[in-house]
Amino acid sequence: MDKRFTVQDFGERLRALRKQRGHSQEGFALLVELDRTYVGGIERGERNPGLKVILKIAETLNVPASDLFSQSPESNPADEGC
Repeated sequence: MDKRFTVQDFGERLRALRKQRGHSQEGFALLVELDRTYVGGIERGERNPGLKVILKIAETLNVPASDLFSQSPESNPADEGC
């Protein structure tokens, strides 16, 4: 049985991409113009961001929004060679 993608999965993916790019949670929150506690809530799966926030996060991370919905944060071909 396939595992469904959850809000927790989204948060884990966001955290992995943020860390891969060397951003602290606070620094990333400043870049994406969100409160640090809101970003933390997203990463813990406690918050369910809307489309505008998801698009802004993707733009800030320089990834397609669809990459935020990947279940395997370790394997992102766009990150290879960084």
